[in-house]
Amino acid sequence: MLNDPLANALSNIANNENVRKTVCTIPASKMIGNVLRILQKYNFIGAFEFIDDGKSGQFNVELMGNINSCGVIKPRHAVSKDGYENFERRYLPARGFGILVVSTPDGVMSHNEAQESGTGGRLLAYIY
Repeated sequence: MLNDPLANALSNIANNENVRKTVCTIPASKMIGNVLRILQKYNFIGAFEFIDDGKSGQFNVELMGNINSCGVIKPRHAVSKDGYENFERRYLPARGFGILVVSTPDGVMSHNEAQESGTGGRLLAYIY
């Protein structure tokens, strides 16, 4: 049984990127779909599609080879609207390189969008 579906999805994507595959299949959930939308927006992955298998479904994700590392942030730290810089230094290799994925009251977004809108939230994942 999957204990953390987001962690399993991101490690599956990272493993398939490391062996230079172009497509990977991951189990679907609403949270994973929102994170994939953010990764697609920042050109880390290509197109992805939902496939209904009668259960929870699956996502077919097109990999572009743009991911160096990705993972979830555990525990899910709460971050204020002006506290993103500390976590950016902790989880990303350089300033302006990569994104943190944040769950806010306005939905799942990158830390850049959350800073612009002035909202805090919980850190979910990092990717660069």
